[in-house]
Amino acid sequence: MGSFKLNNKGVRELLTSDEMEDVLVEFGRQALMKLDDGYAISVYTGKKRSNVSVFAQTPEAQRDNLENNSILKAVFS
Repeated sequence: MGSFKLNNKGVRELLTSDEMEDVLVEFGRQALMKLDDGYAISVYTGKKRSNVSVFAQTPEAQRDNLENNSILKAVFS
């Protein structure tokens, strides 16, 4: 069997690409559609990867998420 060498620069380019950000934003939007009002997403592209966070924005949503794990259920259902 041959050896495998990961191209770190290529992986970094992939993880910070506009296409990857689009995929992550869509994933976040799909989760938001399953949640009530008071939740939002934030997008951040750092040096190594893009990130999208789903978070409870209002006190009501924070309480709902604390009691029901709403974000976790929306992301993984």
